[in-house]
Amino acid sequence: MLETMLRLQQRLNDETNGPGWEKGVTNRGKRIDWRRCIWLEAAELVESYPWKHWKNIAAEPDYDNIRIEAVDIWHFVMSEALRLNALECGGDLAGLVNRIASTEEFRRFAKGGGSKPEDLYEQIAVVESFVAALFAGAPIEDLTARFFELARLGDLDLPALYRLYIGKNILNRFRQDHGYKEGSYRKLWNGEEDNVVMQRILDAEPSIEPDELYGRLRNLYRTLG
Repeated sequence: MLETMLRLQQRLNDETNGPGWEKGVTNRGKRIDWRRCIWLEAAELVESYPWKHWKNIAAEPDYDNIRIEAVDIWHFVMSEALRLNALECGGDLAGLVNRIASTEEFRRFAKGGGSKPEDLYEQIAVVESFVAALFAGAPIEDLTARFFELARLGDLDLPALYRLYIGKNILNRFRQDHGYKEGSYRKLWNGEEDNVVMQRILDAEPSIEPDELYGRLRNLYRTLG
């Protein structure tokens, strides 16, 4: 599952940003900063908590959105890992998989072990510790290990992360292939947002292969009036 996700992220970045994006610039000359992407998504995750002392003080954390934000962060964490791996190891994907999978945090995450702190401020502290490591220039192993701790805030384990990531990755790729950058893509499909349609397919067929999911989306998109 880890290798599949990394391969899909490499493919998405290649198609979206052009080959050589690991050097930090897209094929349209736009600078790429994965770490900025990560901390901004992390800030959005924190906003899922009722941490503000002046607003909605009795509210509960929005764990559904925490899971969504965690998956978005994972896209960027993998992108940063792929970038560093290209610089340090020439893009050896098998080596990158081994570097991540060899950590204790990944092994625990893959087994579904561990749980989030009960106190919401301690949960927020997990996110802030992750961001602190990010700004400290954490290596791949440390950055991904801290991400797996963050992912548990949304009660995610490896299979759940994989399933959610596959859906979002394929939808992102589909959008790019059908005019998202140009503004011609239709996000509403017969009154429903495309991510709702995608999620319904995943719910009905949890083991669907990535290319098959893409094909289902393509066929449905063609039927829009």
